[in-house]
Amino acid sequence: MMSREQAQSILKTIEGRGYRAYLVGGCVRDLLLGREPEDWDIASAARPEKIMEIFGAAAFPTGLKHGTVTVKAADGAYEITTFRTDGSYSDGRHPDAVKFAKTIDEDLARRDLTINAMALNSAGNIVDPFDGAGDLKRRVVRCVGDARERFREDALRILRAMRFASVLGFSVEEATSLAIHSQAKLLERIAAERILVEMNKLLCGQHCKEVLLDYSDVLGIFIPELLPCVGFSQQNVHHCYDIYTHTAYAVDAIRPEPILRWTMLLHDIGKVNTFTVDSRGQGHFYGHPIVSGDMAEDICARLRMRKRDREDIVTLIRWHDKNIPLTEKGIGTAMLALGEENFRRLLEVKRADNLAQAPEYRWVAEKIDAAEKLLDEMLRREPCLQLKDLAVNGNDLLALGYSGREIGLALQRLLQKVVAGEIENRRETLLTALRH
Repeated sequence: MMSREQAQSILKTIEGRGYRAYLVGGCVRDLLLGREPEDWDIASAARPEKIMEIFGAAAFPTGLKHGTVTVKAADGAYEITTFRTDGSYSDGRHPDAVKFAKTIDEDLARRDLTINAMALNSAGNIVDPFDGAGDLKRRVVRCVGDARERFREDALRILRAMRFASVLGFSVEEATSLAIHSQAKLLERIAAERILVEMNKLLCGQHCKEVLLDYSDVLGIFIPELLPCVGFSQQNVHHCYDIYTHTAYAVDAIRPEPILRWTMLLHDIGKVNTFTVDSRGQGHFYGHPIVSGDMAEDICARLRMRKRDREDIVTLIRWHDKNIPLTEKGIGTAMLALGEENFRRLLEVKRADNLAQAPEYRWVAEKIDAAEKLLDEMLRREPCLQLKDLAVNGNDLLALGYSGREIGLALQRLLQKVVAGEIENRRETLLTALRH
């Protein structure tokens, strides 16, 4: 694991050759917040070829175009970038040209946020030309210089600002917030893969609810299906929030894990398309889990999510409103369909959904807790919930004359009957069932 001690050693090695060097960016921010940094980035006055010379065989030219050399140490790889200023960003992502700078202040001026625009030398002296340390104390996310210009350079900085507000629980400075809203359409130029990386972090932030509520228009740039949900009254006694506000509270109520958070963000996205009102004026959303699942499948594919993650999210959404009988048969059947991991996730989804509903219906959580307790009891008894638990196997079916796909289908039917309590999981009982 990369360490401050090794980073300090690299700084001193560069300084020993007559060049200024600093820890920069996120690691300085994290150190001031009392957190252990994950990465240790270094900026130096030394040109890339000089860094290559200083560190010899340990140095690799991983980004010479942008002045970056990677130095491999025993505990990890450390990126060292020459002080630089960036030219224009015609593609909204990369600078068209990089010019090496003479001072660390020039280098820090090109960065996105003040809390990421600080440097620290080996003696512990901080260079902070934009008062990033002050913004950390004030708990504020603020762009370096003109926020609109920073976002025009790289629109992903819009989501980065929102992500830091979500993760750190900071407010967004007014001018930066206004620029986030006014420049949001620039996100249309950003690759889906980059958006997904930032959204995973944003959604898992402890303060994501506030960010989701404040910046629904921004999310709507790449998930336009969310926008009709904003302000849409549910007209239902089970709900005290509009669809989008309920969604934000539900995201906040579940464990901060990407699949779960994406599930809650998208679980009701099909409600607008299924809305009806009965004769008493009560709103209903019949079939919305299936519609939401179909819409979520499109959204997840558009954002280039991994196939397995996409499938898990869609499955949880389609199941989130299903009534699962509080019996061993009911729990076992759901477990058979979902597997233990996703069934436990489903219980979390149902619990979070309930926590975001009207307070007088929070008693539903007791049923969810009871289902989880029953599941644990069943698993302690080692029940038959998987094909491998059956008292017969494929060889037994071959001996009875089954072949090919018939074997798998027959075993699956047996498992379903055992889980449903229709037959016992005893070898002779199962073989008798197969013969008839």
